Amino acid sequence: MINSYASSDDAAVAIAGARAGADVVRNMYGQRLNRIDKGAGDFATDADVEAEKAILGVIRAARPDDAVLGEEGGQQGAAAVRQWLVDPLCGTLNYAVGNMLVAVNVALRDGAAAVADPFSGEVFFTGGETAWVRNGHGEADDALLTPSSATRLVDVNLDPPFPSAPGFRAVDLLAHPEFVKRFRPRVVSTTLALAWVAAGKRAAYVTDGGDLSSSVHFAAGIALCRAAGCVVTGIDGAPVGEAGRGLVAAADDETHGLLMSMMRSRS
Repeated sequence: MINSYASSDDAAVAIAGARAGADVVRNMYGQRLNRIDKGAGDFATDADVEAEKAILGVIRAARPDDAVLGEEGGQQGAAAVRQWLVDPLCGTLNYAVGNMLVAVNVALRDGAAAVADPFSGEVFFTGGETAWVRNGHGEADDALLTPSSATRLVDVNLDPPFPSAPGFRAVDLLAHPEFVKRFRPRVVSTTLALAWVAAGKRAAYVTDGGDLSSSVHFAAGIALCRAAGCVVTGIDGAPVGEAGRGLVAAADDETHGLLMSMMRSRS
C-alpha cells in the first residue's frame, strides 16, 4: 500500500506518513514503554522511535530522493534538497502518563503538511493553498478548515525555556485583565493546539521561542494555520522566520490584535 503513494502528490504523502505514525502511537498506547533520556527533563519512548520508523518508511517509498529531519533520528539526506520535518509523537509526556492529547506531525518544508490525531482518527492537512480535515479514509470525508474565535479558548505554552523573558512571560499574559475578560486559557502543549486553531476549536495559540518555522514540532501546525487563513506571526508581531521570536497563531485579525496589545502592554 505504501508504494501506491509513489506517484501521488505531497499532501497524500504527508497524510500517509502521519497516519502510519498515528497507527503505531495508537497501537502502543498503554504499554509499558522504555524511556530514552534526552536531557533537561526531556525524553522519548519506544513509541516515538517506532512511529518515526513507520513515517520514514512512507516517505522513503514515495520520495526516495528527499531529505528528512526527524525528531528522533535527526537529519537524513542532504538538507539542500526537499526536506521533510517529522515529529512522530508530539506530546510525549502526555502519552507516557496515559493522556491522549498527542499528535503526529509530517511537513514538507515550505509545502504540504499533515497532523494526525491518533485517537480521534482526524487528519488535518494542507497542500499549501487550503487546509482540510479528513475523518475517514477518502476525499469524500474531507471538510474545509474554518478558523473561528467563537470559543474564546486560547492555548498558551507554559513550558521552558523562556528566551524572551523578562520582556514576555506567558504567565503574565494569562494574568492580564483584558485576557481574563475576553478569553479562557487552555494548555494542550502539542501541535493539536495549532490544528485546533485552524479548525475553529481554539481562538489562538501563543508560545515563546526562537525561529519555529523549521522546527519539527511546529512546522506542520504553522502550515495548517497559514493555509486555513489564520493570522500567524511571532510574539513581536514580525513574520515567523529565521529572526523570529516565538509564535502567535490567531483565528482572525481581531483576536491577534487583542493578544498583541496585551503582550506589548506587559513588555
